[in-house]
Amino acid sequence: MVMRRTAVAAAVAMLTLLATWGGARSATAAVAATAPKAAGATGAAAACAVLAPGASAVAERAVAAACEQIGVWYTWGGGHGPQPGPTYGQVDPSDPDSAHDPERLGFDCSGLVRYAYARAAGGDPLTGNAYHQFHSPQVNQRFTAAQGTAPLLPGDLLAWGSGGSVHHIAIYLGAGKMVEARESGTRITVSDVRMGGDYAGAVRIAPAAAPGTFSTWGTDVWTHKEPSTTSPRVHRFPGPTTVRVECQKHAETVTAEGYTNDAWSYLPDYGAWITNIYIKGAAWLDGVRTCP
Repeated sequence: MVMRRTAVAAAVAMLTLLATWGGARSATAAVAATAPKAAGATGAAAACAVLAPGASAVAERAVAAACEQIGVWYTWGGGHGPQPGPTYGQVDPSDPDSAHDPERLGFDCSGLVRYAYARAAGGDPLTGNAYHQFHSPQVNQRFTAAQGTAPLLPGDLLAWGSGGSVHHIAIYLGAGKMVEARESGTRITVSDVRMGGDYAGAVRIAPAAAPGTFSTWGTDVWTHKEPSTTSPRVHRFPGPTTVRVECQKHAETVTAEGYTNDAWSYLPDYGAWITNIYIKGAAWLDGVRTCP
């Protein structure tokens, strides 16, 4: 009888152990099942970057600017305010998912492209909707749908549409990936390039310099609060940088890098002055007005 009770107790212990082990396996399986989803969500933001070589500096900056918006809402009509940047959207009568777009600050597909290239190139080179951007005078190369992604570089614009219309546009990252503001109810994300359906091809952008846009040169160049090297420093350019010049004036004479010049330019985006010695161009910049 004792042996029988002992055997029963052992059997119960074994069943308990198996149940516990099975529960642990179930918990592990549950974690394993959810972990890839969490990693995927985090990985989407991490994967938004220039994923192939060969793009221009402007195109790389456009990719970086778009990637900064990962997770921002898609809003129908978003990004088409007076200046590039996120705006509240509108209700698209053909899409019930857009009902909350007027409450969401974000971009539609072309609003994101507009913002990215404005940040990258200065000015506002890609206004309008997806159709206007695909046919912009800033385009300097076109690729057909049949060419696929092989000839594309990061920063190229991918378009979808048919019969001469374009209803969607996205920015290529390289490696078959793109960043896009896709549709109402979603957020800006990285996606695989969709080559099927009504994929219409791609274009490469080479924006002309906006009026008053110049490039600096040299390394570790400082701007100043006033047009004088003795005034407080404001911002350091570690290397060549595209800047917008509002006006210029004659002020303190500066000698540097083998040049002497008394012309200074005001950079409104930095609220600061820079000696014209470090701006590429004539000693007195062509086409820039004199500051009052």
